[in-house]
Amino acid sequence: MPAEKSPLANHQRFHTADIWEARAEVGRAFCPHELRIMRRSATLDARLHGAPFDRTGLYYLDYGTEVRITPGDLESFFLVQIPLAGYAEITCGREEIISSPELASVPSPTGKLDMRWGDGNPQLIVWFDRSSLESHLGSLLGRAVRRPISFSLGMNLTTPGSRSWLNIVDLMRREAEGPGGMTSQPVVTKQLESLLMTQLLMAQPSNYTSALLGEQPRVAPPAVRRAMEVIEGHAAEPLTVAEIAECVGVGVRALQEGFRRHLDTTPVAYLREVRLDRVRKELLAADPGATTVTAVASRWGFLHPGRFSLAYRQQFGESPSETLRS
Repeated sequence: MPAEKSPLANHQRFHTADIWEARAEVGRAFCPHELRIMRRSATLDARLHGAPFDRTGLYYLDYGTEVRITPGDLESFFLVQIPLAGYAEITCGREEIISSPELASVPSPTGKLDMRWGDGNPQLIVWFDRSSLESHLGSLLGRAVRRPISFSLGMNLTTPGSRSWLNIVDLMRREAEGPGGMTSQPVVTKQLESLLMTQLLMAQPSNYTSALLGEQPRVAPPAVRRAMEVIEGHAAEPLTVAEIAECVGVGVRALQEGFRRHLDTTPVAYLREVRLDRVRKELLAADPGATTVTAVASRWGFLHPGRFSLAYRQQFGESPSETLRS
């Protein structure tokens, strides 16, 4: 596809036949990854156009030949990848789809991502900052988001909700392509980004769809509510599931089943989420020169720095040291 006819042509980042340059430049725009040409005789013809905003961004990416892209976990951002032609095999975690102009891909940041883009498969990519999207979700729900957002991998672009979302994408693209468009005005861009995030959350099925649609969750029984109160009131103590169960007068298996059925989690996972929230609040209020991440994490029962850092990043989309510096 010629550059002058492709989306965001006035925002070209690079155009190269060098695989090392392509990998470095795409990695700079998104994240480090492995890139491999699938046919020995093929010639790379890669180009990237990009219009990053504050919390979102629009990109056009074309490799000009069949490639395999393996970034692993995205961690700090979401993508919606829309093929403009051709197809791509997308695997994220346990899900796998064949993406096409009718089926975009929405890989989750916490799932291992492996992609095989076919020959003649340019894609328009919508980028979302993970922490911004989760904060926006929290504002829509009126409560903190405890679990990471997990979208269905395939996005059916023929549904009314998806078409409405695509209309917003198209509006932002056209405004970014023209000189002096609305996206050059920060106040307007902020409103467009909020609309783009809201419509994505409403259009694409996720683990928060029921809550967004106003479906009432089942009320947790008294034993589960009491267990939640015990966990929240004693999160800094070395609690075990057996001790929590004893406090509320039920068996361990009954307590675990109650958490699974009514909260879609386990007592241990809920305790970890509460502790992570407490760590984050303490880090946000702390003086970076007077405390350390290790000291705060230890006070809340996290004694393995590597596991703690991974769990914290998965929950909040940034490292604990970044929170402390902020």
